[in-house]
Amino acid sequence: MNKIYVIGIGYKPLEKRAQEIISNSSVILASNRLSEVFKGYDEFEAVKDRVKVINNVDETINFIKSKISNLNQIILLASGDPTFFGIGRRAVREFGRDAVEIISDLSCIQIAFSRIKESWDDAFLMSLHGGPDPEKRRRLPYETNDIPSLLQKYNKIAVLTDKENNPSEIAKVLLQSEIIIYVCEKLGYEDERITEGTPQEIAKMSFSSPNVVIIKQSEAGFQPSPIPFGLKENELAHSRGLITKDEVRAITIHKLRLPQKGVFWDIGAGSGSVSIEAARLYPELKVFSIEKDEEQIDHIKENKGRFNASNIEIVKGEAPDVLNGLPLPDRVFIGGSGERLKEIMDYVIETKVKLIVVNAATIETMNDAVECFENHGYNIAISEISVSRAKTIAGKRHMSALNPVFIITGEK
Repeated sequence: MNKIYVIGIGYKPLEKRAQEIISNSSVILASNRLSEVFKGYDEFEAVKDRVKVINNVDETINFIKSKISNLNQIILLASGDPTFFGIGRRAVREFGRDAVEIISDLSCIQIAFSRIKESWDDAFLMSLHGGPDPEKRRRLPYETNDIPSLLQKYNKIAVLTDKENNPSEIAKVLLQSEIIIYVCEKLGYEDERITEGTPQEIAKMSFSSPNVVIIKQSEAGFQPSPIPFGLKENELAHSRGLITKDEVRAITIHKLRLPQKGVFWDIGAGSGSVSIEAARLYPELKVFSIEKDEEQIDHIKENKGRFNASNIEIVKGEAPDVLNGLPLPDRVFIGGSGERLKEIMDYVIETKVKLIVVNAATIETMNDAVECFENHGYNIAISEISVSRAKTIAGKRHMSALNPVFIITGEK
């Protein structure tokens, strides 16, 4: 079987096996940047006529597909460790494990942490580096604005950047944070540079590509939230009792089975209590709080700031009209729908989301939700949540019932 060899370069000399593979190669594929890096290797002169420069990943994959049956050994040069947010995963997915061999160099993250003399076994590693993978773009696993909420959980974060999500832009979302930012530019190049500064300092500077950003909190200043779940109603801004009650909120979040990463739509978010709990539980989850009422939006904004839930994006307007253009959801909660539940559910179901939870205050709303789920082939579970709380009257405790709520879960 003809093989594809993905070989990482940039930081150390090639090992013996990589040297042999390159010397016997039919073609060596590289981006313009990596071809320039490869020129610094002793092996380059002997094989330079076999180097083909392609800057687009999709074009590279298509070239390999068109040539793999005719060429004995195809080399694909990658930066550092091809399996670390690199092309290694894509190559295996496209051509299969048996057809691909990966030989790694050090990763740029390893090099960056060694340069600043910090351990990285306790760091959170993330990529803001754009790429051609449409699934990756659609899911939007991270954005620059997610970093403040991630700092609630991690005291060190390493970021792979790109021209848009550059060190200055990252620093701008951290202006209120007491942290140190390290920008590690052009690691492995002759003009490598390490810059250390506060967010205020880094935000005013510009940097060459490629670069890695490391964000570090002081050990004394790092205080992860002691209570990631279980906010009380009186801790959240709301008005006129319009809030998902604590007990109902806990069951609702349990039914949602939220992923650690992905996209969550909270439709009819009200004061944002479900959004806030979800965002704090899963800092890597992108939460969209959809609400039309101005007063409620003010509450969401206040709660978002109060709990530093920067992974929440507030969407003002009425569903389903404002849902168009949002990243496709992994989970959807419908807590408020006005008179448009069927329209909202029809729209949400068209996104192919696998799990939807609807809270209903009336049997009529419950039946509407069940009918929509049945029409689209969802498996349905229904719970009626009746909560009673103790009140003290004349020195004695009595149980006082809250209005029951139906929780309807639809799952594919």
